[in-house]
Amino acid sequence: MEMLSLERELKSNAYPGRGIVLGKSEDGKKAVAAYFIMGRSENSRNRVFVEEGEGIRTQAFDPSKLTDPSLIIYAPVRVLGNKTIVTNGDQTDTIYEGMDKQMTFEQALRSREFEPDGPNYTPRISGIMHMEGGKYNYAMSILKSSNGNPEACNRYTFAYENPVAGEGHFIHTYMHDGNPLPSFEGEPKLVKISGDIDSFTKEVWESLNEENKVSLFVRFIDIETGKYDTRIVNKNVK
Repeated sequence: MEMLSLERELKSNAYPGRGIVLGKSEDGKKAVAAYFIMGRSENSRNRVFVEEGEGIRTQAFDPSKLTDPSLIIYAPVRVLGNKTIVTNGDQTDTIYEGMDKQMTFEQALRSREFEPDGPNYTPRISGIMHMEGGKYNYAMSILKSSNGNPEACNRYTFAYENPVAGEGHFIHTYMHDGNPLPSFEGEPKLVKISGDIDSFTKEVWESLNEENKVSLFVRFIDIETGKYDTRIVNKNVK
């Protein structure tokens, strides 16, 4: 598979929707996660990321303008022991609770499907990172309608063991802007991960469409120790 430039992928797409990048740092020492949200409506754009425990949650920037919280207020990132869960919806909690009961990532998601936001039927994208004994692996999932048909749900899981330094995988909700929005197709894109947490955060944030971007979360986790650094960038700042 051809390795793509994450910067180029983002700059060439005005509306990838929400996106997850998981991979390994250039020096091979850190597990890397990034999650961003974008928005076209006032309700979607009226959000910020805030830290909550070891994870984050979305929050209304201006609570007086919040109209429908159902699909936009959730915890995108939660930590369960040596596992870090990253998703684009409240299925973060479904995965957390399922894996806490010894279910697999895939089994935990069996009870969920794409979002009920017809005609888009936005895919649910999820990622799980696991570190143990100096080893690191991750998996990604997408639950999507069958070519826009809400009667059928297509489920795909992609697992990556011992990922290569400087490489990651990128999955996002929409192929591009449109009405209805076309769901992501194919397997997660192989992308290059370069630099430290600050340069990587800057690269991703500055590559997202200026009008549509809302918030970005980036975390670098030391594979040996589990210690992590986090960066949060919000377009809405007081």
